[in-house]
Order: sequence, then structure tokens, then C-alpha cells
Amino acid sequence: MAVTATTASARPATVASRAGAAAVTTALVLLVAALAVVDITQGTAAVGPAEVLKALTGQADPADASVVIASRLPRMTAGLLVGAALGMAGVALQAVSRNVLASPDTLAVNAGSYLALGLAAVTGVSLPLLASSGIAFAGGLAAAAVVLGLSGLGAGTVRLVLAGTALALGLTAVTEGLLLLFPRQTEGLYQWNQGNIGQNGFDGVVQMLPVAVVGLAGLLLIARRVDALALGDDAARGLGVPVRATRVMAVVLATLLSAAAVTLAGPIGFVGLCAPALVRPLARRFRGFLRLRTGVPVAGLVGAALVLGADVLLRTSVDPDTAVAVPTGVVTSLVGAVFLVVMAARLRDTAQAAAPDKLRIRGRAVFLTTLTVLSIALVGITVAAVLLGDSKLLLGDVVNWAQGRAGRTVSFVLDTRTPRVFAALLAGAALALAGTLVQAVTRNPLAEPAVLGVSGGGALGAVVLVTTVPLAGAWSVAGAAFAGSAVTAVVVFGLAARGGFQQNRLVLVGVGVASGTTALISLLIVLTDPFNAGKALTWLSGSTYGRTLPDVLPLAGVLAVAVAVAAVRHRGLDLVSLDEDTPRLLGLDLARGRLGFLVLSVLLSATAVAAAGTIGFVGLVAPHAARALVGRRHTRVLPVALLLGAVLVCTADLLGRTVIAPAQLGAGLMTAVIGTPYFLHVLMRGRR
Repeated sequence: MAVTATTASARPATVASRAGAAAVTTALVLLVAALAVVDITQGTAAVGPAEVLKALTGQADPADASVVIASRLPRMTAGLLVGAALGMAGVALQAVSRNVLASPDTLAVNAGSYLALGLAAVTGVSLPLLASSGIAFAGGLAAAAVVLGLSGLGAGTVRLVLAGTALALGLTAVTEGLLLLFPRQTEGLYQWNQGNIGQNGFDGVVQMLPVAVVGLAGLLLIARRVDALALGDDAARGLGVPVRATRVMAVVLATLLSAAAVTLAGPIGFVGLCAPALVRPLARRFRGFLRLRTGVPVAGLVGAALVLGADVLLRTSVDPDTAVAVPTGVVTSLVGAVFLVVMAARLRDTAQAAAPDKLRIRGRAVFLTTLTVLSIALVGITVAAVLLGDSKLLLGDVVNWAQGRAGRTVSFVLDTRTPRVFAALLAGAALALAGTLVQAVTRNPLAEPAVLGVSGGGALGAVVLVTTVPLAGAWSVAGAAFAGSAVTAVVVFGLAARGGFQQNRLVLVGVGVASGTTALISLLIVLTDPFNAGKALTWLSGSTYGRTLPDVLPLAGVLAVAVAVAAVRHRGLDLVSLDEDTPRLLGLDLARGRLGFLVLSVLLSATAVAAAGTIGFVGLVAPHAARALVGRRHTRVLPVALLLGAVLVCTADLLGRTVIAPAQLGAGLMTAVIGTPYFLHVLMRGRR
């Protein structure tokens, strides 16, 4: 009787759950349909709902019908297809990796596709859309394989996001280098990378629709196997599920969906992250959505609603002419960045610094030897940077120039080259010191100004000034950069301070803020005039091109003060980097000391960004390498990190302007190429 009663009571609950799921699905379909209707009626031409209806029934004026059929309907259907494909890909990637932050963005799928298409564009060969989709698929699949291999399936959220972010930074740096080196072949690729659903006709949609259908059909066929993986690998094997083959197939199909979306409209950011997150509360209420077979279509509907909603919001908020220029992907990236920050702020974590990093001790002889070798290397690379370039000089030319006896040509070369060398040296030292301070205060070996969004905030502030006031001076740009860095630092460190600067929360908030600043910078570059856009893009690559001595003065002043303060307070840094209790027991005001060091790091990052553009990974590599060489005492780490940072950026700048001369690559692109493998190595070491 008890069993019968339980079964009888479960049946109405199941029926109610199915009815609720059907009602939610119907509501989503109606929402998407409403957004699609509104999206069709928006645009620059004076074609309203009545004209659209006449065009669909064949009764409209030929001009109005052309606008609707050739532009608005293709745009709307592209939004539907792209949103659905990314939403379904996100659900599949999260299910197979057992990670709620897995998506085409965090797995660097979009960055891999971007690089693959950039390499194809450089060849100058015009490819049909399906071939471009195949290239994007190959690049995205390779990137996803690397990230999943480094982070591990079912691993913590932070490891996956960090691996994906680091790889995306490196791949994007290479692609931006191609944009600068081959501007004619890659024309329009930067705007495409921001994600825009605008179309000229239905050709693209018609060609990509079968690709998306194949991806959806494949996911539905393996849905039960993927659901079994949620029980654990051993349980899935006990049910006869080929675990590895299922995971590989799911990743391949999700990447195929992403490639179709990327090929059609460029990378539309964070839809693959947000759509599954919006489905999860529904799945907790209606258990039918827990299964992948029903979850995939629902996530597709939510993704379509997100893309069309972003497009409608954009066209409602700004005038039609401006809305045409703003990519839809910028809006979704801003929403996704806020979403990631909110998720990170709610994250609970107790991760601390690795024990080997805390306990490593080196002798005085090792420290002195390291200091001597690095000093010699610094002198050597400085001399080489002054002598080498598009015009090669001799030491005698430099001596004559210093004495005011050089010829006009030599004087011109050294007058333009010397400030560049100083900017690279000082920026490298400043970023290394900033990274050392941040890692000590947060006790997080992965903390770095670029990863935490502080450099991105400085870049945003400087780009705002560069694009609006092209004749702004060095001190004005430095002030704008500091204002941007200060705002992002308050957001990142303020949210991360809840419960102590825990690793996962700090890094995830930083990654979210960095994504938001990147989207805003892209928006400014797209909307500005071509001259300022090129100037900003070159500056964002970390280039010292065109720097003068006045540009370097703010950085030199801040660095001198910061070095003096860090030297005096090195014991405080040692105590702060240990734990929460020891500094208090020894009478140190932990909150005040932490705030002071963070303000100093923000000043250093902002002035470095203003002087040399965005240069990533130096604040990670230099402190790590310094601690590996001389131990963790900051009286030794500080000088070694300063020298390492200066040598690294100066070397990157020298290689960027000599290896492919007369063309040039920014130091930031070179350090990203160098720093990305090192960052991934640190993650691998932490995993072991």
C-alpha cells in the first residue's frame, strides 16, 4: 500500500513537471518570436511594421521590400541561428567538462577560430563560406583541446577559465600582429572579430544552417551518453558508455556549432556561457530540463533570445546610424562580463599559495650571482636596443650624439630610438614590481595586472582620451590611465576582499572585468575615425612607437617612488605574503599595509600602460622567475624582478622592431607570445 501510494503521488508531480516544462518552452518560443518581430522593424530606413507586413505578403513598394528581404530578415535569422548554436554549444561543453564556466569563450574556441581565419586571410586566397567554416572549426577545436587538456575535465572553475584566458590572450596577440603586418589582406577582420549579425542576403544563413543542424542532431544522438557522464566515469563505464569517445564527440560537435556561428557573424561573446546558466534554475524546478536531449533545445532558445535581445536593446538605446556601426558582440560581451563578475563574487573558495613557493630558500651567493648576470644582461640588451633597428649604429655614433657632435641622420635616429628604449625598460620594471606587490598582497601566484583587469582599465581610460582628444599630452594620458586602473582596481579588489583575497574569486572577478574593458575598448575603436582607430590598435599592442622623453617622465617618477617605498617596506611585504595572523601578531596594520601596496601597484600599472601601451604577462613571469632564482624574501625578489621585467620588455621591443624590419610588432604582442606558454606551464605545475 505504501509503495502504491508513493507511486500514485509521484505521477501527478511528474505530470506537473512536464506541464511546467512545456509551458516554459512555449513562453521561450513566444519571447523569441516577439524579439524577432521587433528586430525586423528596426533599422536606418523608414520601414515600419506596416511596410514589413506588406513586404512579407508581396504588397510593398520595391524599395521597402528590398530592405526587408535583403537586410532585415537575414539579420534576424542570423541572430536566431547564431544564438541557438552558441547556447547549444555551451550546454554541451558544460555537460561534458562538468564545469559551469565552460563555453566557447572560456575554452578559447573563438580565439582559435579568429587566428585560423587570420592565417587564411594572410594568404590572400578568397575562400567560400563553407571552407572558412572548416578553417574556423579546425582552429577552435585545437584551442579547446589544449584548454581541456591543461585544465582537466571536472576540474575547478578557475583552472579552466585561466587556461582559456591565457591561451586566448596569446592567440589573439598573434592575430593582432597579423592585422598590423598585413593590413590590406586582413582588412575588416578586426571589426568582424567583435561579432555582428548584419547580413547581405540569405546566402550565409543558408550555408551555415546545415552545419548547425548536423551539430544539433549529433548532440541529440549522444545525449544519453553525455547524461551518463554526470554519474561519474566509473558509473558511466558500468552502463556501457565509452567515456573518452563520448567526450571527444561532444567537444567536436560543440565546436562545430561554434564554428558555424563564428563563420556567420564573428565571435558573439559569452552567449555560450550565459544561456546554460539561465537554463540551470529552470532545470532545478523542472527536472525534464536536466536531460541533455531537452536542455540543448531550450538553451538554443535562450541563446537566440539573448542575441536578438542584445540587438533590439542596442537599436533601441542609440540612434540607428550609430547602432549599425556597433557590433552585437560588444553588447553580449558586456553582459557576459557582468555575469562572470557576479558569479565570481558568489564563489566560495579557500585556495592559498602553493607550499613550495613559500618555503624555497636560496643562499646569498646565488642571489649575488643572479644579480650580476642580470645586470650584465640589462646593459647588453640596452646597448643592443640603442644600436640596432631599421638603421644600425656604432658606439661612436652614440658617444658623438651624447656630446652634441653627431650628424643630422644619427641625431634623428637616436632622438627617436632612445625614448623607446627607456619606455620599454621602465615599463618592464614597473609591471614586474606591480606584479610582485599584487602577488604578495593577495598571496596568489597567478595574480597579475593584466589578468586582474587593472591593465585593461588603464588601457580603457587611455583609449578614451586618445580617441576623443588626439592631441592629449603624456601627463593627461597617464592621468586617464590611472583613473581607469583605479576604477577597475576598486571593483576587482573590493569584490575579492570579501573573506580575504581568495585565489578563485580574485582571478575570476579580474577576468570578468578585463573582458568588460576589452569590449568597451573595441566599441571605442569601432566608433572612432580610422586614423584614431589605427593609432589605438597600435598602442594597445604594447608598442613604444612614437614615444618621446616627456611620455616617459610620469612613469620614471612613479617607478622611483615605488622602488623606494618597496625597499623600505620589504619586511612588510614578507609578512603580508605569509598569512592573515602573523602580521597582526607582530603589530602590522594588515588592512592599511595591503591597501598601500595595492595603490602603489595600480599607479605602476597605469603609468606603464600610458607610457608603453598594454603589455601582458610581465607581472606574472618576472616575480615567478625571481622567486625561483633567489627565494621568497622580498629584499632579494624585488631587485631581481625589476631587472627581469626590464630585460624581458626591452628584448621583446627590440625583437619586435628588428626581426621583421622595416615592419614592426609591439612589445605587448611579443610578451604575450612568450608569457602564454609560461602561464600555461604554471597551471600545469599547479595541477600536478
